[in-house]
Amino acid sequence: MLKTLSNAKDSIVLFAAFGLGAFHLGAVSGLFSMSTMPMRLLHVLLVFSLLFATVPLATRHKGSRLDIAFSTLLILATLASGAWMLSRWKEIAFSGGLTENGDYYAGLVILLLVFEAARRGVGLILAAIALVFFSYPFLSPYLPGVLHGRGYGLERIVVFLTTDTQGVYGIPVGVASTYIIVFTIFGALLSRFGAGDFFFELSVRSTHGLRAASAKSAVLFSTLIGMVSGSAAGNVAVTGTVTIPIMKREGYEPHQAGAIEAVASTGGQLMPPVMGAAAFIMAEIVGVPYTTIMATAILPAMLFFASAFIIVHLQAVKSGIMPATERQADTRPLTTVLFQGLPFIAAFATLIGLMLMGYSPFKASLWAMAALLLLDIIRRRGIDKVWIENLCGGIAEGAISVLPITAACAAAGIIAGILGISGLGSKIALLIDVASNGYLFLALVFTMITSIILGMGLPTTAAYLILATVVAPALVKLGVPALTAHFFVFYYGCISTITPPVALAAYVAGGIAGANINKVGWTAAAYAITSFILPFAFVYAPALLLQSGLINNLVAVITSFIGITAIGAAVVGCLFSPLSWLSRLVFGVAGLCLLFQGWASALIGLVLIAAAVFVHQKNNPVTA
Repeated sequence: MLKTLSNAKDSIVLFAAFGLGAFHLGAVSGLFSMSTMPMRLLHVLLVFSLLFATVPLATRHKGSRLDIAFSTLLILATLASGAWMLSRWKEIAFSGGLTENGDYYAGLVILLLVFEAARRGVGLILAAIALVFFSYPFLSPYLPGVLHGRGYGLERIVVFLTTDTQGVYGIPVGVASTYIIVFTIFGALLSRFGAGDFFFELSVRSTHGLRAASAKSAVLFSTLIGMVSGSAAGNVAVTGTVTIPIMKREGYEPHQAGAIEAVASTGGQLMPPVMGAAAFIMAEIVGVPYTTIMATAILPAMLFFASAFIIVHLQAVKSGIMPATERQADTRPLTTVLFQGLPFIAAFATLIGLMLMGYSPFKASLWAMAALLLLDIIRRRGIDKVWIENLCGGIAEGAISVLPITAACAAAGIIAGILGISGLGSKIALLIDVASNGYLFLALVFTMITSIILGMGLPTTAAYLILATVVAPALVKLGVPALTAHFFVFYYGCISTITPPVALAAYVAGGIAGANINKVGWTAAAYAITSFILPFAFVYAPALLLQSGLINNLVAVITSFIGITAIGAAVVGCLFSPLSWLSRLVFGVAGLCLLFQGWASALIGLVLIAAAVFVHQKNNPVTA
């Protein structure tokens, strides 16, 4: 009986998720139109109802009477409060913000639902951070120094956060209800129709015969999957079960295999054209087209990707791992693999091409989905039951994927609203300015530390949302361009998943590899050392974001790739053969000189590298 009830619940959830996805696809495709506020209200209403139906009160209470009763109560509260706001939003807007008692009580319920949705969907850390910021207006009259404020009453805060587009229903939720849900559906459809298998086979084919082929295919595979997954830890869970055992068989230590997978999975979110949900939110907050975000991210993403390749190669050289010589059972040429993956290639080509032509990201993704579906029909020579199941399942899975993202966006709306109404945002910027004594480098260091700490234990989207509202404005006030400031915190939000002591992606990889999770975390942080340096480099060198002239951009491309090679040699301790500590130090300094753009620093870096290579070759004439 219980199994039947469970199956019935799963069917209802999948049907509801499909309805949510179909509703948003219809809205962005222009089948029907809705105003901004009702769209956001309805999105939160549907998503929260689905989230409370799918995520239990706690793991230990899953399926219990308490869980069922409490979740049902939350769903009813979501429907009632959402319906009230849907019936009232127009009158509130047209009256200039006049509200009544019912709005306050409905808003209070909505805020409680947001805290619970954040706790269930993302974790206790995000809910606690949002609660701390929410409590500030009530505690500010009693706080000393710059944090002191006049304070606000509960009703004023509740009404502001729930009836205005600067709170719960602000830009983050708006992005979740348009860009993000369409791209999560796009990613789910790619997965359903076999993109994962294609990416894996393409990765293996592309690296076959190379030294450290398994590790390099893992980097390539995880990067391709990470572009559409939006979660480093989730990406590790999906790809790591395949790639980590292969790397261990090839000769990598368990902690090394886990670290490589964690780094590669993290980098996928930095790679255009689909950089996870956070990039779409960045475009809206900064106020630039998504194509600008893509163009800005290209070189740093390629540097991250190349750095991972270089490090796994040098680690293989150091460990004596040689290229595989056995013949693979499946010997299909790369061209055949590419031809069979034509629907996926066409989908990405359509997505990129249309965005470059000026189409909005969600319109471009709709046409990309159409290209994928049409070419798959041609490949199958018709529509069959499996095709329909993949289509419906992909839409449902994509809608389910947006549940925790929307919860994070709603919580971030609370934080952003409090920062705005209380003036806390400018106070945080002042604190960073005072602590750094006006020195930009110190401000960047403090921002980096804050970004990593706030990002610990949070998915990338949630981490970026907090950092974009709390920390990035402080850099902007110090003169850093808005886009650069947001990329700075975005990078540290991403790599917080591989930064000990709370490194979610590294922990998942360590569990799969059977290695000490802390050792995996520190090894991953070492392998990704370039990513800790890059944000500083592109603040001081706009050419790394391709924001300088043509000549400077070309020089930046050349010197930065040489620089990350030198840093990789310093981190691994090997070039053609193991390096001494002095050589590693020289390579590290040379790499930093080349990353921090400038003719003088580039010349110093090149001279140091030439000298270090000469001495190394002289002392080690026989190379590995």
